[in-house]
Amino acid sequence: MSDQDQPLDPAALELCDALGYEFSDQGLLRDALTHRSFKNERPDLAPNDNERLEFLGDAVVGLVVASLLSEQFTDATEGELTQRRADLVSEKGLAAIANSVGLGPAMRLGKGEEKSGGRDKPRLLSGALEACIGAIYQDAGMDAAIEVTRRMFEPWIHAGEPGHRDFKSRAQEWAQARFGDTPSYTLVRSEGPDHARQFVVALELMGSRVGFGEGRSKLDAEQAAAKAALEVWSAED
Repeated sequence: MSDQDQPLDPAALELCDALGYEFSDQGLLRDALTHRSFKNERPDLAPNDNERLEFLGDAVVGLVVASLLSEQFTDATEGELTQRRADLVSEKGLAAIANSVGLGPAMRLGKGEEKSGGRDKPRLLSGALEACIGAIYQDAGMDAAIEVTRRMFEPWIHAGEPGHRDFKSRAQEWAQARFGDTPSYTLVRSEGPDHARQFVVALELMGSRVGFGEGRSKLDAEQAAAKAALEVWSAED
């Protein structure tokens, strides 16, 4: 069995849950997660790296972000929309979104990149995120790629800079400031057919479940759970 036929590892499967998308061709996702350093070191395990898929994904991201900004900021000038788009699609902005879906642990890196902290490098994270979107485009077409990208980017659209108004980021900041601890997210259940699966997630802090959220992906459900927890904490104050 070739590497491309091997089952996805747990980190890649977690990423699929966070994206809310199941690949028909899992080899495309494996390519999207493969940095050229891994391909150079292990060509027997990696026939392709993610650079061509990154090129495709970049085009999809640009279209979706422009569309979302145009919808959400109807009174904004072209200059403001351009700046907001630049913030969101910068390495820093894309890396923040990549981290929110747990992309770092799923990447396939060469030994040098691994040792130098490649899983936390914005350049590698942003490229891999765009490659994953490109892989979805290759796997199922433009409509599927746009749907997943919109779902992933929509929570960040109103940020002055990506992450500012993201519920998970706010919940983490609140919990660390008020309780000196970091919240975690537990999948309570998932139900429904593959094409319309719903996830229910609980935000847990110091052994207690504070908020619950539901969504079409684990990321959506985690955002909803973080929002519910913030409402609980605000009411307590």
